[in-house]
Amino acid sequence: MNLKHRLKKIKLIISDVDGVITDGTFMKGAENLELKRFCVQDGTAIVMAKTAGFLLAFISGRYSKATEIRLKELKISDVYNGTLNKLIPYEELKKKYQLKDDEIAYIGDDLIDIPVMEKVGLPVAVYNAYPDVKEKAVFVTKTRGGEGAFREFIDWMLMELGTYKKCLEDMQRNLVNNS
Repeated sequence: MNLKHRLKKIKLIISDVDGVITDGTFMKGAENLELKRFCVQDGTAIVMAKTAGFLLAFISGRYSKATEIRLKELKISDVYNGTLNKLIPYEELKKKYQLKDDEIAYIGDDLIDIPVMEKVGLPVAVYNAYPDVKEKAVFVTKTRGGEGAFREFIDWMLMELGTYKKCLEDMQRNLVNNS
């Protein structure tokens, strides 16, 4: 099946968190303070994907309050935070939205992402993903995780689908109407 055909089928985009919308590092401080660095361009891409009509979900292998807060800010309701076996939420999402594997894209960077990547219609890896993960991907970003890789993926999808310009116009219209 050619890539354009795969893209046209996608309805749900699932992403890993650490190593995709963050650079995969975190800082621990006194009293369990945890800090993560999220890329604002990836936040914009989340809004773009939602504007374009895609469903979005995030599955993180490691629980983090920072992840919870950031995804809540972006109004993401399907967040699985601290789930090492990513196939369980994957199957839940498939059932919830009544989707088939080929209607789902997944972007990841590490070994625990591979089982889901092997099932979806559009497996994607970030530039600095583990080599075995890149091997499973049909698209590998040129950008490192946490530095706009999710944005690159969404931009690429929308451009390939021919909906990038309309999506930007719709986003701008929504911003004007909501201010």
